[in-house]
Amino acid sequence: MQARQALADIQHLLTDVLGAPAQWQALAPFADTDGGLAAQVLEEAAKFVDGTIAPLQRTGDEEGCRFEAGRVATPTGFREAYQAFWQAGWPSLSCAPEDGGQGLPAVLECVLYEWLAGANHGFTMAPGLLHGAYECLRHHGSDALKARYLPKIASGEWLATMCLTEAHAGSDLGLVRTRAVEQPDGSARVSGSKIFISGGEHDLTDNIVHLVLARLPDALPGPKGLSLFLVPKVREDGTRNAVACERIEEKMGLHGSPTCVMRFDEATGWRVGEPHKGLAAMFVMMNAARLHVGLQGLGLLEAAWQKASAYAAERRQMRAPGATDTSLIQDHPAIRRILATQRAWIDGGRVLAYHTALQLDAANHGANAEAQRWCTLVTPVLKAAFTDQAFHGASACLQVFGGHGYVREWGIEQIVRDARVAMIYEGTNEIQAIDLLVRKVLADGGQGLLALLGTLPATPAASALAEATQALVIAAQADPALPYWVADDYLRAVALVLLEWAWGRISTASTGPRWDEPAQAFRTWVLPELDMRLSILRQRTG
Repeated sequence: MQARQALADIQHLLTDVLGAPAQWQALAPFADTDGGLAAQVLEEAAKFVDGTIAPLQRTGDEEGCRFEAGRVATPTGFREAYQAFWQAGWPSLSCAPEDGGQGLPAVLECVLYEWLAGANHGFTMAPGLLHGAYECLRHHGSDALKARYLPKIASGEWLATMCLTEAHAGSDLGLVRTRAVEQPDGSARVSGSKIFISGGEHDLTDNIVHLVLARLPDALPGPKGLSLFLVPKVREDGTRNAVACERIEEKMGLHGSPTCVMRFDEATGWRVGEPHKGLAAMFVMMNAARLHVGLQGLGLLEAAWQKASAYAAERRQMRAPGATDTSLIQDHPAIRRILATQRAWIDGGRVLAYHTALQLDAANHGANAEAQRWCTLVTPVLKAAFTDQAFHGASACLQVFGGHGYVREWGIEQIVRDARVAMIYEGTNEIQAIDLLVRKVLADGGQGLLALLGTLPATPAASALAEATQALVIAAQADPALPYWVADDYLRAVALVLLEWAWGRISTASTGPRWDEPAQAFRTWVLPELDMRLSILRQRTG
């Protein structure tokens, strides 16, 4: 992916479609951040991504990470690129100035990480959890922990992990067995094993801060008995902690990112937050990660579209309808449909993601209840819908290449492989759908979702979704299993209605073929899926 190729579109969406500068300047922390400054930040970010990160995409995939005697070496060039990344201040864009951050709006960080993922997903896994770890420690850490670790995490000088999953437990965190015993000096001894730990061991930074879910001796069974602990790779005195990487996984994609099996042998750590309330602290990190994973989907789909579009503009094959000679394949209706459809998802998805980032700042800095409702309901939709589209849309873009797409030379097959995992980590997309429907929509009788729909322009699609929501609320009372059967369909329906709103905003502020063709594709090839999803919901709710 070339970030600068997307820059003008993104500036248009932020400024002309969303009016982002006026929104963030209404909040006290960002009153001095005007559109010109934001444009400069994004221009420099695009240069950095294109010049430093994107060239390592193929190297990371082909060379991969190497594991030897408990140590992990990342691909050639990754350490140097990461050192340049944090020393240039990119991890600290939206961190608070008092923590050494730059105090910029969250949406600018979102654009940066969208570009990073599209340029080099494997590399982006390393800093991808920094913002979540920062927010978790900032809100729940003791003053001593914050003084010691927060500036290093905010700057990116030290990287962080999220150690949740265990081999026997998967997504069921209530089965976690890792134990922690607190000591008289306020520290804890943490023991247990964790799997699927992205960046659990590497050579990018001198220290790694692990955030580990574990049980204290008096913990109750289940998720309510979990506490959260900060366990550094290197202790304050410079000695190596009792934290070991046992192996790294051989994976379908993301070869540039080490996925580790980690063992803690009475490792020294410190509790973050209250005893037995570790999930509450960890969910601060997980929610931040889920928004970023949705952005990964958009970045990967943009990268796939850029490759397919460039190939279609050069490849000649057969005659397009009405042509008298061989045509560029971009002129064939089947190819135009593929490219315009993915463009519709990318452009509409950006409006949704950037609006969510703006609402996140409004909720955090303006105590805006409506903004908080939007973030709560829309975050799982972004994560699930756009990682799903990243994989299936990238596969459609591979189709543009024909047989050439299936070989490594063109780079599109790597995007398909790398994109697949985003549908799984940070809570599978099925878990996102259950979270949306069961925990958020049905939990308040649908009132929050209906209120959100009430803020959108009235359309037949929004009205139909409101009716389906009300029917589900009633039907679920008689059949508690029903929501779990239809959660995926419901989330997809919500995503399509939100995309309709996004394209309404785009079409109002945009003119010309660049925007007209994907707008038409959305109406013709994307939105009709809503009828199918609503039909499924009607059949199941009677």
